[in-house]
Parts: sequence; C-alpha cells; structure tokens
Amino acid sequence: MRRLWPLTARGTGALILALACFIIASEVGIVELVYFGILLIAVLAASVVSLYVTRRSETVSRSLSPDAATVGREALVTVRVGVRTALPTAPGTWRDTVPKGLTAKAEGVFPALGSGLRGTERMIEFAYVVSGARRGIHALGPLQVTSSDPFGLARRTTLFGERTKVTVAPAVIDLPALSNFTGETGGTLHTTNNQLGQGADNLIARPYVPGDSMRRIHWRATAHRDELMVRQEEQESTPEATVVLDRGVLRFSPEAMQAPGTDAAFEAAISACVSVVTRLVHDGYAVEVVDSDGSMLAERIDGGDMTEVEGLVNHFATVTARRDEHLGKLVRVFAGVMTGPIVLIVGRFDPADADVIAPVAHHSTLPLLLAVAPVGNSLERAADRGWHAALIDPDGDLATSWSAAADRGVSHVLR
Repeated sequence: MRRLWPLTARGTGALILALACFIIASEVGIVELVYFGILLIAVLAASVVSLYVTRRSETVSRSLSPDAATVGREALVTVRVGVRTALPTAPGTWRDTVPKGLTAKAEGVFPALGSGLRGTERMIEFAYVVSGARRGIHALGPLQVTSSDPFGLARRTTLFGERTKVTVAPAVIDLPALSNFTGETGGTLHTTNNQLGQGADNLIARPYVPGDSMRRIHWRATAHRDELMVRQEEQESTPEATVVLDRGVLRFSPEAMQAPGTDAAFEAAISACVSVVTRLVHDGYAVEVVDSDGSMLAERIDGGDMTEVEGLVNHFATVTARRDEHLGKLVRVFAGVMTGPIVLIVGRFDPADADVIAPVAHHSTLPLLLAVAPVGNSLERAADRGWHAALIDPDGDLATSWSAAADRGVSHVLR
C-alpha cells in the first residue's frame, strides 16, 4: 500500500516545530525563529526531493527453487531488483505481497547503496521461503519498497507492480511399494519369454544390432558364428497400471468445481492420485491416468520416468471436479481386456456403486479402491466383489490406507 504522508515521525515533529516557530515569532516578535522555521522547512523539502532523485528502480524479477511449490513443502523465492542511483541512499525496508495460496514472511531490510554518479543499474538480491498452502496457480507481488532520506525525515514507499505466477502442486505422499504382490501384479523386473523350443539351446538367435540389451546375447551362438548374436524371441515387457480419478462433482462439493484447493475431500483425492502414480512409476510400471469415463487426464508415463511424473504433478495443480457423473461407464472402459493394477480414487462411494463397478475387479491383477467418503458398508461390499478397498482420510495418513488396502481386502481408517 502506498503511503500518502511523506514524512516520518521525526519529519512530522520537525514540521510541527517549524510551524510553532512561525506562530511564536509573530506573537513575540522574535525574527530569528522565522529564519529557523524556514530552515526546517527547507531541510524537509530537500529530504523529500532527495528520495525522488537518488533512487529509481527499473526492474523486478523473481525465481523459485524448485520451479513449482508443493502443498505443505517449502520453496525458496529469490527477488532481484534493478536500481539506478546517482547519490548514496540510506537503508530501507521491502515487503513482497504473498497470496492466500502461499504462506511466507516476505519482508526485510533493503540495503543502502553507495555513490553511483554514472547512474548505472545495480542489482539488489534478497530471498525468502514460501510454503504451499493451497493447490493452484497464485501470483506473488507486487513488491513494496520503503526508503528514507539520510536524516530520517521523509520516506518514500514505491509499489512495483510486477507479479510472478507460482504453481502450487498437490502434496505427494511417499507410499510403500506393492512388494507383497510382485508375482501377482507384474513387478519391476517382469519379463515374458516366448520359447519355440525347450531349453536355452533351442532359442532362435539373430545378429546383434545397436540398441539390443546385452542381457539378450546368445553366447553359444556368438561363439559358433564368431559375431554377436541375441535371442530373438525373448521379449521384455513393462508391467502396466491404470489410475482412475473420478472427478464427478456430485461425489465432492460444488466448490471442487470452482477452483483448486477449495474442497478438502477433492484435495485428498488429488493428492492420492499423484502419490499413487509416483509410487507405481518408481516401481517400474507404465501408468495411464484416466477419468472414470476413460478420458485421459495425462499422457502415458513409462516406468521409471520420474521427469514425466514431475510434469504430471505440476499439471494437476489446476485440475478441478466436473459436472457430469461417469462412474457407471468404468465397466465399459475395461471390458474385454486384462490389465495390471487398477487404482480407483473416488469421493463419496455408495453401496450401489460397489455393485456397479464389481465387474472391473475381474479385469485387473490387483484392483485397489480408495474412497474419501464411503457411505454405509460400501467398502465391505466392494471387498466382497474383489476390490482391495480403503478409506482416505483428508486429515489422516494416506500411506497407512494404501498399505492396508494392499495387504487386506478392506480397511477402516478412523477419522
């Protein structure tokens, strides 16, 4: 906020003293008091003018490390201010405007500058720490700099309107691996061998080409042909998984459709989604993220590609709920196919919903259901139909729910 009154408390006192000198001089006839009052007014005027002559800021820029903030985690904001000054300046204060989606103590001392008669631009750099409070895209700024003259009589508050957009990504919770289901769900080192004969000696070999894995070298054929040969029929396959996020607003609150970060239940679902994707990709699964009607929410991510996972997490900073209800279409999405783990994340979950999605469990090596607001015995009913189900508590531990659902058929997590 720009201050309208240009004088400090000291300067205001000097102005009052000058006016008092004029009044007393006219009453008692002491001419010297008039001269003293004029001197004080001149000093005050010079102090105010000096603030507009000595310092002039041209540019303000901000950088964030890491590039995107995360809910509940800290990031470092570095602010660079380009300043031109012809005369030495006294120290002042700075304060950066922080939006509601972030929390920070963004204020400090603006340093004094030495003489710069040539008026070249100097870069002032300072930093502060922000913490993500609400998912979405928020703007830092404007920057407010307050400076005073060397005598501390006048002050100037300047507002620099440059704003910097900051992406606040959903919280990613570290989940345990599905270690108990390696054989059932595929596993990180899952391979398939299509053998045309019995034993390694009967495998078909072909000449090595750049890009072939060294693990596929057929050493006996290599020794016989005197050139590198590889097993042609050994095919490496990547285990696949699908994460389904049901964004139907009827399963959350209307606020979930209006803006990110406004509905606690939807935020818990978003956090669970990105956390599950991070875990599965880390474990080597190729993961697809879809809505309950099968529409893609993100491009397919190959196993181990954590760079793409980071991009997905940042993309989910702006995901909101949608108006339509599509959970009933999930059966058609997986009809006629057999896939690896399916992780379904929903808000409100009724017993009737457990009956609707029951066929999906038979198309997955490990069907996992995470519900934010289950109703009645809906989780037990889903478990009876083949799902590994758990409750997501917005204020609870997602890792506990994840482990319990994977280890048992159904888990109740106390609110």
